[in-house]
Amino acid sequence: MSTQQDADPRDRKKYYLEDTSARRLVLWLVRNLFNTAMVMKVEGVENFPLDGSVIIAANHVTNFDVFPMQFAVPRVICFMGKAELFNTVLDPLLRVLCAFPVYRGEKDEWALRHARKVLAHGQILGMFPEGKRSNGKGLGVAKTGTARMAIEMNCPIIPMTVIGTDKFFKQFPHRSAVTVKLLPPILPNPNDTPLSLTDRLMFTLASGLPETMRGVYAEVPKGFGR
Repeated sequence: MSTQQDADPRDRKKYYLEDTSARRLVLWLVRNLFNTAMVMKVEGVENFPLDGSVIIAANHVTNFDVFPMQFAVPRVICFMGKAELFNTVLDPLLRVLCAFPVYRGEKDEWALRHARKVLAHGQILGMFPEGKRSNGKGLGVAKTGTARMAIEMNCPIIPMTVIGTDKFFKQFPHRSAVTVKLLPPILPNPNDTPLSLTDRLMFTLASGLPETMRGVYAEVPKGFGR
């Protein structure tokens, strides 16, 4: 009898984990396109690890977030992307850019296996703890998947804030100001549960965002320690 893993059609495609010449070309083209629409500032580069497995966890404003996130760091970020995007002509491009599909709203075992593979190979996994875009309305309640992965794989989380992507192409010909900030790493500790680590992550993210973007994490509960 075939297993679910063997039957998954995604196993018939190649999903990249590392940099390639095709990826560099695509990223160069995309970077030049975005440079016509944004002026980007990167802060906290001293918090970025130059090697080893790590999860980058960011607030999620628009679908454009992934590009300034990748432009801000010198290593490949492997992103989960909603599976619907991989059923379009974008599929080969997304895979070259080291993205991989996840079915949202369910426990996608294939996507979880691939995420573990990314980290087991010492690479960077990009995740959006909120699970969906906020469209500039502030942080929403996060899911625990990012924390669960960090605990299981025993790897640090780098919180990353992205500010300004909701203004893309709305001020043309003027360029939008985009700020990407890398915050100090969060390490799972022996006492962490997925929920406690998620709270630490999200309140840390909120602290790096303007008050108008902190959403449900705007007020730190009394006695809560990061």
